[in-house]
Amino acid sequence: MTERTLPSTGRVARGFTLIEIMIVIAIILALGALIGINLFAQRDEAKKGTVQVQMQGLQQGLKFFRLAYDRYPTDQEGLAVLWSKETLDPEAAQDKWKMFVEKPVPNDGWGTPWVYKQVSEHGDESTYDLSSSGPDKQEGTEDDITSWGTGAGGSGQGGDEPPPPPSGSSGPSGSGGS
Repeated sequence: MTERTLPSTGRVARGFTLIEIMIVIAIILALGALIGINLFAQRDEAKKGTVQVQMQGLQQGLKFFRLAYDRYPTDQEGLAVLWSKETLDPEAAQDKWKMFVEKPVPNDGWGTPWVYKQVSEHGDESTYDLSSSGPDKQEGTEDDITSWGTGAGGSGQGGDEPPPPPSGSSGPSGSGGS
């Protein structure tokens, strides 16, 4: 800050030089940029978290569908059968159908359709594959969010799958009961 004396009044005038003002503005802009970058990073993480929650909701719907129909939806039925009876296989028991998810979620948080396969290609063939193509919208890349847990944000299915249906009607000893 500089001081100068005004000739007519004899008072001292204080003020900032142009350089000092420019330095303050540069510091404010640099701080704003750092905060903005951090906010955008948090927004991206929040979107990934939202997609993982959506995927968990779809997984719950798939489990409820399996309990009702003793199978997962076919590839032709897709995830839409969880909220729309119109896509249900005509040969399936129509009276068992109900909305298995509260709200339709045809696309992930980035506007890309979910990738669903009735038979898993990533482990246990008695379960399904469900994935989001992630922020880059490209299937099979590192940022995918998957149900089998190999993607960067994979949510995994864990051990909470319902047990497989019994293989036969006989009891554990093999006898049909006498």
